[in-house]
Amino acid sequence: MQTIAQTLPKITLKQLAVFVSIYQTGSTSRASEQLHLSQSAVSSALSELESRMQMPLFERVGRRLNQHPNAHAVYVQAQAILGQAVTLEHYHKHQAGQIHIGASTTIGNYVLPPLLAKLYQVLPNANVNMYIANTQEVVSEIEQLNIDIALVEGMPRPIDSKVIEKRAWRTDTLILFAKRDSKWLADLTAYDQGENCYRLTIEQLAQLPLLVREPGSGTRQIIDEQLLQHLPNAEVIMAIQQSEAIKHMVSADIGLGCLSQHVIETELACGKLVPVKVAGIDLARSWWLVWHKARHQSAIWQTFIDIIQAS
Repeated sequence: MQTIAQTLPKITLKQLAVFVSIYQTGSTSRASEQLHLSQSAVSSALSELESRMQMPLFERVGRRLNQHPNAHAVYVQAQAILGQAVTLEHYHKHQAGQIHIGASTTIGNYVLPPLLAKLYQVLPNANVNMYIANTQEVVSEIEQLNIDIALVEGMPRPIDSKVIEKRAWRTDTLILFAKRDSKWLADLTAYDQGENCYRLTIEQLAQLPLLVREPGSGTRQIIDEQLLQHLPNAEVIMAIQQSEAIKHMVSADIGLGCLSQHVIETELACGKLVPVKVAGIDLARSWWLVWHKARHQSAIWQTFIDIIQAS
């Protein structure tokens, strides 16, 4: 297949800037003052531009320059080109203040907002783009270089682990919970007033309906690895994408749920939902910072890292 040869333009930005200045001021002397160039440099740049374009842009009448009919159309295009060049020069400044942050659902909804508030305190003009999804979806965006940095709940499982950096960030605990006075627990165990919780054995828990997050979420990963492996016959009645939906369904006594302490702390505090403790089950987990090794670590990137590590 034949390709079209790319040619470098011989017209320079300096020539266009000189032409625009002369067009606006009406003389080479005023253009030289505006551009801080010698008058001979201005005259030379205009002559070079006219030569490159092979047409006159001004008519010389004595020492005056009158606009040629060609000049206006060239002026419009030159203004656009120079404007784009200025935008390109400032592009790095825009990028320096921009960051794409990913977060798995629990972190994005409950933990990230105060961290962003701290970032805006340090960098009021920060331009932040957010992507909130389950852990696996967020890690996939990192792999495709669509996100600068992500905070996820599950152990990252990238397709190519050689390109992904990860760092344990914070410890979180998942909590099994039920509605206060749940019908599912009435015949199994009494409410422990001293500890403000229900207590079950693994065998008892295996008899109860569970509402859990969908596969691919960090919460579900921990449930699979640290809870359901002890409950081979457990009744998982529903896999749900939204933690809020699980809370409402447990509040309606459809079954028991298992979510981060951050998601249900308000409902636990007011007694609407109550913890269910199971002997021998530990649902502690690490949260992770994840980024692509090839991603540029800008100043705002490092500032956000510092805020996260200090929190």
